[in-house]
Amino acid sequence: MGASMKDRPVISTAIPKRRFQIGDYGVTLLGEIASSDRTGYRYILAFVRMGQREPELYVCSQEAPPGERSQGAYRLRLVSEAMSEDLDVGDQWGNLDTFSDQGLALGIQALGLQSEMVARLM
Repeated sequence: MGASMKDRPVISTAIPKRRFQIGDYGVTLLGEIASSDRTGYRYILAFVRMGQREPELYVCSQEAPPGERSQGAYRLRLVSEAMSEDLDVGDQWGNLDTFSDQGLALGIQALGLQSEMVARLM
């Protein structure tokens, strides 16, 4: 099962900012996130396959630790069953549009949805 999503975000509360439909996946972009793990999240994109309750993939904008802020305020992170890794660090991942565009592209690539249309629902 790989990483068994040990790094999945533990979300207490969050506000859906945008919703998308991509093939068999519903995608929700969450903001104003309160988490019960020790990570500060700016945004999370959660990819949920139809009929499933738990997301299969997360793309996260996480607050970078104070010691790493010279490179940028936020880390772009991909979390799935197979992997959990930081892909980039930069201030731009705190921007909703920039994060949304890049996060969708990463999720589409990771889940093999390149041939599917992206429909924005909200």
